[in-house]
Amino acid sequence: MSKNSIVRVSVEQLGCGDSDWAHVDALTDEDIERAIAGDPDSAPPLDADWFRKAELVIPAAKTATSIRVDSDVMGWFKTQGRGWQTRMNAVLRAYAKAHGGVK
Repeated sequence: MSKNSIVRVSVEQLGCGDSDWAHVDALTDEDIERAIAGDPDSAPPLDADWFRKAELVIPAAKTATSIRVDSDVMGWFKTQGRGWQTRMNAVLRAYAKAHGGVK
């Protein structure tokens, strides 16, 4: 990154934006809960029951390996963009699962 593309801005230059922070500070917990309940895109509340049922899932460690793959197959996966190795692993997992090799 060149130094010409870095722009320094002071806090005073930033300003406060368009948010009405006095209004936000005046909201009660009930106001916030009502707004969340009325928002169809909001996630359900994470209450004590949710945490009681939650299950910690730690992904299995990956094993680094070297395999020989046809260049056209490797090329296709790479053209899919970022995450191609994860997708290739998912294809191998689905095959192994279908044949009783993994859970």
